Amino acid sequence: MAELAPSLVELARRFGIATGYADWTGGQVHVAETTLVAALAALGVAAGTEQDRNTALTVHRRSYWARQMPATIVARAGAQARFWVHVSHGAPAEVWLQLEDGTKRGGLQQVDNFTPPFDLDGRWIGEASFVTPTDLPLGYHRVQLRSGDSQTSTALIVTPDWVGLPEQLGTRRAWGLAAQLYSVRSRQSWGIGDLTDLTDLAVWSASRHGADYVLINPLHAATPTIPMEPSPYLPTSRRFFNPLYIRVEAIPEFSDLKTRGRVRELRTEVQQRAGQLDTIDRDSAWVAKRAALLLLHRVPRSAGRQMAYAAFCQREGRALDDFATWCALAERYGGDWHCWPSFLQHPAGVGVARFVEKHSDAVDFHRWLQWQLDEQLAAAQSHAVRAGMSLGIMHDLAVGVHPNGADAWALQDVLARGVTAGAPPDEFNQLGQNWSQPPWRPDRLDELEYRPFRAVIQAVLRHAGGVRIDHIIGLFRLWWIPEGAPPNQGTYVRYDHEAMVGIVALEAHRAGALVVGEDLGTVEPWVRDYLLLRGLLGTSILWFELDRDGTGGPLPAERWREYCLSSVTTHDLPPTAGYLAGDHVRLRESLGLLTRPGEDEVESDRAELEAWMRELRRVGLLGDQDDDPEQLVLALYRYLGRTPSRLLGVALTDAVGDRRTQNQPGTTDEYPNWRIPLTGPDGQPLLLEDVFTDRRAAALAEAVRAQISAAPSC
Repeated sequence: MAELAPSLVELARRFGIATGYADWTGGQVHVAETTLVAALAALGVAAGTEQDRNTALTVHRRSYWARQMPATIVARAGAQARFWVHVSHGAPAEVWLQLEDGTKRGGLQQVDNFTPPFDLDGRWIGEASFVTPTDLPLGYHRVQLRSGDSQTSTALIVTPDWVGLPEQLGTRRAWGLAAQLYSVRSRQSWGIGDLTDLTDLAVWSASRHGADYVLINPLHAATPTIPMEPSPYLPTSRRFFNPLYIRVEAIPEFSDLKTRGRVRELRTEVQQRAGQLDTIDRDSAWVAKRAALLLLHRVPRSAGRQMAYAAFCQREGRALDDFATWCALAERYGGDWHCWPSFLQHPAGVGVARFVEKHSDAVDFHRWLQWQLDEQLAAAQSHAVRAGMSLGIMHDLAVGVHPNGADAWALQDVLARGVTAGAPPDEFNQLGQNWSQPPWRPDRLDELEYRPFRAVIQAVLRHAGGVRIDHIIGLFRLWWIPEGAPPNQGTYVRYDHEAMVGIVALEAHRAGALVVGEDLGTVEPWVRDYLLLRGLLGTSILWFELDRDGTGGPLPAERWREYCLSSVTTHDLPPTAGYLAGDHVRLRESLGLLTRPGEDEVESDRAELEAWMRELRRVGLLGDQDDDPEQLVLALYRYLGRTPSRLLGVALTDAVGDRRTQNQPGTTDEYPNWRIPLTGPDGQPLLLEDVFTDRRAAALAEAVRAQISAAPSC
């Protein structure tokens, strides 16, 4: 590979773009020039020629001096934060704070700054530095600057130094279920699991088996058109939720609906269709449920209910209006806004306001759906806690959004164009991954004081006791892939992790919730240390916990991390019964996802399983001749109990003996990802009511419950 031009290297450095990185094998990879140019273009920087790069370097330097203060200042509680201000050279600078509650604080300390002044178009600009006080309250404040006749302000975000575990959990360990909610269907649901099913699952696991939480897949909104995107990790919006999860009959106005019989007919029709299929049919469920919801939307509301709806709309503001507008437009013009008439391709487009005026009822329908979701999410969390859960519902936050969806439309000025987020090759996904999602632009987030990111975190934590952040490494650096390039031709782009993790910590503190970061895959070692020091839990999956500095075999239980959520499996692997049978190897081989011969992969997998069996026997959890799958699953989960991990997660699929994987990374339509219903060991669908009386599920829940009450030891 040709050596990169120094100007390109410097420009990439200034924008946080990696020109080289260590891959999963430890080898050093040099990033191609075309990748760097594409990443810079996604940030609005032309870098194709030497002249382009020199111009961009000059503009970048001038923009720094033209700004009077940083766009966003982030401080930790109890610590000073240093920031600069730019004023005319020699002019006085008066700096004070306006706290979130309206209180004014002055007397900020100025500290030495010997940076020479800069000539900006004939005006000499001087730089001074100040530090914030150490006794500031947590919150979103503002720094005010006055110099001469000029006054400006900027954001100051004071974040907790430590998140930790919620007070109600105390020092004890906890366990909970992990479930793909859409797959957990009951006799009353509409062919797909819903929020009432979630409530019932939480109450059962808490009241009968002492569970402290239920971790569910992302409930983010999907495009309200057919076909509906099945992946919960490729949503149309991360701020709003999917109305497919509404339980129609739980809406208060249902009792006043004169056509309740029609609603029951719709439910029966979709249930009958669901019973004929071996996969989840979101499309049929949504068509039927939407028809019922339209009937309910027209039912007059009481005065109190109308006031509650108005208050919800006021709280959500412009973002809700934009989302509801996009949904109505998508129903009219299709789910890809890039194909809409040009005057509708931006929220501020000249035709959008006219569309809203003409189709106000359609827009209001989608606002109303979000209100119903908000109420049912609140009810699920309330019931879970009242049933005895210390945490309740733990939501999952996806990495990004669909490139053609509502957030990509409403936030198109904050998302990078011409690149997609993904992951480089690693041990399990040896071709890399392209998630087809437009990543945040770090520069625009900073300029907007992280408000779009803050809104996402606030929404997911509003009715939750915790949040799992998928690929939390993306708050530090994210793998950007130029459009049209394979996943292995990307590079890392840095984000201000102090700001992004700090905002997560602040919102979790305000919600009284814990944060679990999914920190699997290729991770810089210091990142896990940083998360630990900030009080965010990591993630440990048993099959990946290997003694890489020693024997290469299973990592002994006593050496696992304490501050993490540990589980045997994850949604990107088969349930444990399937993993023990080697289903993951056969599936990847059949789909052409292996980079070495299938026999080699089978042999390697068999060796890893044998190593784990030896470890289970070593610690007395498995007999020499014991190879019954149910007993192996019990032994593996009991092994989790021997670790010091503060949270243990039990996959609902493992509890009932399911074998089919929910998602195979690296595929879209080649495998029915995110469409697998919950089934038993015989492959027959299981309803939620069957789970409540399932002997296997009760046995595993009680085994884990017993383990967490005992001191971890091996």
